[in-house]
Amino acid sequence: MNDLLPQRTATWSRLEAKAAELAELRGYWPVVTPVVEPTELFTRAVGAGTDVVEKEMYTFEDRGGRSLTLRPEATASVVRAYFEGGLHDGPQPVRLRYLGPMFRHDRPQAGRYRQFFQFGVEAIGEAAPGLDVEVIELAYAWLAAIGVPGVSLQVNSIGDEVCRPAYREALRDHFRPHLAEMCEDCRRRFEVNPLRLLDCKKPSCVPFQAGAPSPVDHLCEPCRAHHQAVLAGLRALAIPFEQNPRLVRGLDYYTRTAFELWSTDLDGAQNALGGGGRYDGLAKELGFADTPGIGFAMGMERAHLALQRAGQEDVAPVPDVFVIPAAPGSDEAAQRVAADLRGAALRTVVSFGERSLKASMRAAQKSGAACVVILGEQELAAGEAAVRNMATGEQERVALGALAPVVADRVDAALAAAAAGEGGLERESPAGARASAAMPDAPAAANAAGQPSVGGGAKRMGSAAR
Repeated sequence: MNDLLPQRTATWSRLEAKAAELAELRGYWPVVTPVVEPTELFTRAVGAGTDVVEKEMYTFEDRGGRSLTLRPEATASVVRAYFEGGLHDGPQPVRLRYLGPMFRHDRPQAGRYRQFFQFGVEAIGEAAPGLDVEVIELAYAWLAAIGVPGVSLQVNSIGDEVCRPAYREALRDHFRPHLAEMCEDCRRRFEVNPLRLLDCKKPSCVPFQAGAPSPVDHLCEPCRAHHQAVLAGLRALAIPFEQNPRLVRGLDYYTRTAFELWSTDLDGAQNALGGGGRYDGLAKELGFADTPGIGFAMGMERAHLALQRAGQEDVAPVPDVFVIPAAPGSDEAAQRVAADLRGAALRTVVSFGERSLKASMRAAQKSGAACVVILGEQELAAGEAAVRNMATGEQERVALGALAPVVADRVDAALAAAAAGEGGLERESPAGARASAAMPDAPAAANAAGQPSVGGGAKRMGSAAR
C-alpha cells in the first residue's frame, strides 16, 4: 500500500477536482458507499470464478461471525445503494459518481497498489446506446483534461445472455485442442468462464488466442444494433477508437459494451488507465429488479503515473505568506494577522516557537513563500508590519489595517514575475484567482481531445483556485 505525500498531492488534487467538475457538467452526482460490504455482494456480482474473488479479495469474519470484504470494486456497492436508497423509484437514469479506495491482494505493479483509488461513474436505469457513448466520452474527456498523453480507446461488445452462450461454446471449441499446453488458470476458466481465456497474459497461453472467434461475429441482432450505435456515437464526437475483439474485461457482470483506455507511454500489461462497460444483468444477479446500467472506473494512481512519466506533475503546494512573530508576546498578533491574510485567500503559515529571526527567515526561504510578514517590536509599536518580497529582497512597512490587500498585491506580483521567468519562485501565477471568486460562471473550455465545450461551467472557489 502507498502513502501519498505532500509533494505529490497537488497533482492528485487536480485529478480529483477535474473528475468532479467534468462529471457534474454531465449530471453525475456523488455517492459514497462503505469500504466494507458483505462478501456475498461481490461473489454474486463479480463472479465466483474470477481472479478477483478467488485470489484477490481481502475477506474476514467480524465479531458477529459475518463474512465481510474490503470492496475490490465499487459498481456492486453503487447498484446496491441505488436500490436500497430508493433511487430506482425516481427519474431514470440515475447518474452517480464516486472516488475512493478499493482493495485487492494483487501482485504489485507500476501504478497499482493493494489499496488503490478509483474515479468512477455509474448510469443506472437506461439501456440506450447513447448512454454508453456518454460514459465513454466522460472517461476520455477526463484523461484529456488532466493532460495524459497517448491515450488509446479500446472498444468491444461481448453480447448478452441471448447470444453469449453460443459464443462461449465457439471459444471452447477453439481452445479445447490446446488446453494441455495452457496454464492452470486457463484450464479452470475453460469450464467456468471461457471469455477470460482471451484475457490471459501468460506467454504459454497468448499464442493460442490468435485466431480465436471474435464476439462481434456472434452477436444477436439487438446486440449488433446496439454496438453499431455506440460506434456511430463515438464517431459523431470525433473520439478515436480501436475495435478490440480480445477485450472482455475481468468481471463477470459485463454485457454488450466493454471498453478500456490505455496509455501508449506505459508498459505492456500495466498500460490500462481504466475501463468499464454495460452490466444489464447485474441488478438481477444481486436479487433486485432487472435494471440496466453502465459505468467505468479509472485508476487514479495509473493516471498519476502517466502524468509523472510525461513530466506533467504539478508543482508541490507552498504557502503564499510566512508570518514571523519576532517580538516577545507577539503570537496573538501573528494569529490575527494570519486570519486577515487567510480571509484574503492567501495561504498563510505562522512561525511559532522559540527561534531567532535569522532561523525563522531561513525557514521562510525553505517554505517557498512569496512574501514574509515580520512582526517586530518597532513595527507592532507603530501598528505596522514589515513585508519582504522573497524574490527581490525588497522590504517595506505596511499598516496592519492595510496589510491584507497590500500583501495580496505583492504576492500576485511575485508569482506573476515568477511565471514570466523574472523571479526565483518555482510555481505558477494565480492569474487573478481571488478575483475569480466573484466572476460569473463561464462555459467549460474545450478539452484537449478537441471536444466541444459544454455550457454552464462549474463554480469557481476563490481560495481553492489558488
